[in-house]
Parts: sequence; structure tokens; C-alpha cells
Amino acid sequence: MTLANATVQSGRHGPPGSPVGRRPGPVDRNAGTWFLVLPALIPILILSVGPLLYGIALAFTDAQSGRTRSTQWVGVLNFQDLLHDGLFWESFRIGLVWAVGVTVPQFVLALGLALLLNERLRMRWLARALAIIPWAMPEVVVGIMWRLVYNPDAGILNETIRDLGLGDGRDWLTGLATALPAVILVGVWAGMPQTTVALLAGLQNTPHELHEAAALDGAGAWRRFRTVTWPALRPVALSITALNFIWNFNAFALVYVLTNGGPGGRTRLPMLFAYEEAFRYGQFGYAAAMGCVMVAVISVLLAVYLAGRLRGGEDR
Repeated sequence: MTLANATVQSGRHGPPGSPVGRRPGPVDRNAGTWFLVLPALIPILILSVGPLLYGIALAFTDAQSGRTRSTQWVGVLNFQDLLHDGLFWESFRIGLVWAVGVTVPQFVLALGLALLLNERLRMRWLARALAIIPWAMPEVVVGIMWRLVYNPDAGILNETIRDLGLGDGRDWLTGLATALPAVILVGVWAGMPQTTVALLAGLQNTPHELHEAAALDGAGAWRRFRTVTWPALRPVALSITALNFIWNFNAFALVYVLTNGGPGGRTRLPMLFAYEEAFRYGQFGYAAAMGCVMVAVISVLLAVYLAGRLRGGEDR
């Protein structure tokens, strides 16, 4: 056998043992995968995982601002104090009311808007562009804009109430009974576009032939929605609702700009309470313990959501 034939039969283009023509093994493939993942993984580790671990460690210390002595390890003392902190649990209750009060109307209104924008309407492209404008605005800008709307003297809301002869209006953001509903309204308006976009994408992935077949069978609009649209849209709806609840529960900037937690703590969400403890009163360890509790709650909600999704997948 000649050397050329031996080379062809062995599948190599070089002497045995040389790297030329060698197929990559599992180690080589893993190294290549990590090389591609590292540029995205390093910022996550530095900006997300690192601060999270540091915050968890800080929760077990008595770290405070403006202290000259070294920080001491106090174990679970911060968590014990947190269990008896009525103000924190009140803010936790307000956070749950806020999250539910924003998430549910967000979904209902976004679903109706997505169904409307999915129809073949004139100037539909313009309506879709206008629908996502609140999503493109920073939360700080949204908060400032709605503070002007709610302004008790020259706000457009009170001016409209006066023009309609319904009264003299009121100070919506400083009233004990109106502050939280007013802030919830802003949260619904600001977060509805992203829910609309997600639901609209789900609607466009629903086969049109199914609607036509249901219509030929005599199904009305409600029955077509219940038997065709909703089953196809349910996975998207569950995902975006769970994410919205988590985002809303962790809200900070919008409420901070609108009310700064007032009046009398009626809009003090858990994130605002932790912020005040850390940067107004300098109790870094105690604020970190609050953050750990919120992370634990969100983790439990995510676990329940993922378990439900997995169970639903197995049922199908």
C-alpha cells in the first residue's frame, strides 16, 4: 500500500498524531462553547450575581453608614428584627396590592388592545406604533408627566373635572384615599404596551385556518376566542403575567418620582422602604435583609410558576 492510499484510508492529511485534520473532541467543543459564552457571562457575574451574593452576606452584618469601627457579623439578628417590623410588613402588603392592582388591569386591557390591533383595520400600523409609546418612555419621564396631569392647581385632570362641573378636583397624589389608586393607574398605563406586544405576537402565531374552520361550524366570536384563541395564547399569557407581577412588585422609580412613598407611607413599596433604610438612615445590613426577603418571595413565585408550566407540559 502506498503512502497516499494509507493517508486517504486513515482520513488524515498528515502523519498519525498530528493535529492536522483531527476531529474536535468533547473537551475542544466545551472550550469553544465557553469561549463564546464568556463575553455575555462575565457582565452578568460582575453586575448581577456578584452584587446579589454581596447583598446576602451584608444581611448578616450590622453594616451602617458613617461608622469608623469595622462591620461585625450578627447572624440572623437583622431577620429577627424584620419579623417584628410592622412598617416593613405593611409595605409588603402595599407592594402586593400594587402588584396585583397593576398586573390584572394591565393584562385585561392589553388583551383587548391586542385583539383590536390584530384585526385588519385601516392605519393599523399607526395604531400599533402609538400603542407602544409609553413603553419607549423612561419611568422617570412618565412619573414627571403624570405628576403634571395630577397637579391639583393646573393639572389636566382637575381642569377637566372643573370644566365638566363635577367639582373643584382634588390633590390626587397626596390624598390618603387616592394616592395608591392614582399611582396604580399610572403603572397600568406605563406597563400595558409590553403586555400588548407579547399578546399580539401570540395572536399572530395562531393559525388563521382554525378560526375559519370554527366560523364555518357556526361558532360565534366568544366561542372562537374560548376554544381557538385562548388555548393558543395561554402560554404567552401566563409567561407575561408572571413577569409583570415580578416587575411590578420590584417597582421603584415610577412610585419614587410620583409620591416618594407618601402620603403617610400609603404608597411605600418594599423596594422604597429598603431604599430609605439604606440611603436615608444608613442601615445597610438591615436593608440588605429586606432585599433577601424580597428575593426569597420572588424565587418562591418563580418556582410555583415554573412548576405549573412543567405540569402543564406533561399534561399535554
